Amino acid sequence: MSRNLPCIVIFVLCLCYYHAHAQTFTTVYNFCSQPSCSDGQAPTGSLIQGLDGNLYGTTSAGGAFGHGTIFQISPDGQLTTLYSLCSKKNCSDGSGPVGALTLGVGGDLYGVTTYGGSTKVNPGGLGTVFKISAAGALTTLYRFTYADAGVDGAGPTSGLVLGSNGDFYGTTGSYGGDGTIFKMTPAGKLTTVYSFDSTGGTNGLYPNALIQAANGMFYGTTFAGGAYGGATCSFGYDNCGTVFKMTPAGKLTTLYNFNGADGANPLAGLVQTSSGKLYGTTSAGGANGTCPGNEPCGTVFQITARDVLTTLYSFCSQPSCTDGNDPVAALIEATDGNLYGTTGQATPSGPGTIFQITLGGSLTTLYRFGYGGFPFGLVQGTDGKLYGTTFYGGTGTCTQSGGCGTIFSLDLGLRPFVTTSPTSGKVGAVVNILGSNLNGTTSVTFNGTSATVFTVNATSTAISATVPAGATTGIVQVTTPGGTLSSNMAFRVLP
Repeated sequence: MSRNLPCIVIFVLCLCYYHAHAQTFTTVYNFCSQPSCSDGQAPTGSLIQGLDGNLYGTTSAGGAFGHGTIFQISPDGQLTTLYSLCSKKNCSDGSGPVGALTLGVGGDLYGVTTYGGSTKVNPGGLGTVFKISAAGALTTLYRFTYADAGVDGAGPTSGLVLGSNGDFYGTTGSYGGDGTIFKMTPAGKLTTVYSFDSTGGTNGLYPNALIQAANGMFYGTTFAGGAYGGATCSFGYDNCGTVFKMTPAGKLTTLYNFNGADGANPLAGLVQTSSGKLYGTTSAGGANGTCPGNEPCGTVFQITARDVLTTLYSFCSQPSCTDGNDPVAALIEATDGNLYGTTGQATPSGPGTIFQITLGGSLTTLYRFGYGGFPFGLVQGTDGKLYGTTFYGGTGTCTQSGGCGTIFSLDLGLRPFVTTSPTSGKVGAVVNILGSNLNGTTSVTFNGTSATVFTVNATSTAISATVPAGATTGIVQVTTPGGTLSSNMAFRVLP
């Protein structure tokens, strides 16, 4: 089975509303609403908020040339296709974008394509790294070549992370090799900082998305490999995957080897909560063994700063797997302090759920998709709502069985907030603070220290602020005529 898109069977098109708490679920957009799916189809990554207050994402197919799109969508559902991939000869600009986009310091967005990039064979190529402006101007920064027996890697399937040093970090490894971790300057100079080795596979195989934690280290997961030598895990792999940490210079340490009973085959990266602990999901394994229909179950786990892993929840704990199974996307911590995530399936053939889980492991299913869903992760907008995409479903017309995909929102009544980009910086650095209705801001503070230099942008959705002298690591607060907004995580002041 492909590690890129776990398969589900789709029978009917519908969406079913499930009441768990006071909430409002809204389908914000149906892909393939435009002729020939020129607006894209099959989104496979979570969304990201830009400086202008709009959300940005990618579709893995559709578009003017059938190879995917990069899009902008307003919170009320006005979608603009910024770029259709494979618009250049031989798909030299890339094909099949997946994973979330990353917001750069200057407001441009950075992302990857799994295929394309070749200047010789159409639609050949082993993937690209690109940047795109909010106006839709795309620049291909790097084309993977699988050079020197795979030194630079091939087939990235996970989004990038902006490091505290100003470079971007990412992974390759969906095909044609065991995987790499690379760093890339904003100008496109790429360096492989770690290569995974299939000889024994004890350091893991096929890495997923990275995060940079508050201690400056990078953390991630691998889909397969590891030192555990037990029974074959899901999808026919001999080992069940790992959790690892890595220094910015590329020294990698395996923190944990999954063994199946505690989870197997993670397909997503980690999240660090305000508590400092790391949380993640595995797409298979867990205490409940094989789920109905021989589908994977999956888990939610916690790993502490001392590298102790605890399985918080094993899916299919409820009859007929009504709590969902096969989580393939990363968790998020929302402003209420709880974690939120999605499962790819609910019951053997149902297409997924949205769930809430406390840091202690108490899970509540918030929404069950009807046939034609398969959600791919969440993001919390600064308006407090949760936004996400589904690979299938919706009312658009396309050749894909089960629908063309959607964008949705889930309003749980969570409070608005602000968030910083980047999440760390030195005194004197210019930082973007994203929010909503920021017009008339009178004060910006970094852990209580006032920033004397700040500017609100024209759309009142972002503030450009200079980290003030004397600032220390902590919460950023913005005072507006409507009240004080706090950041969803601490801003880290670098030495």
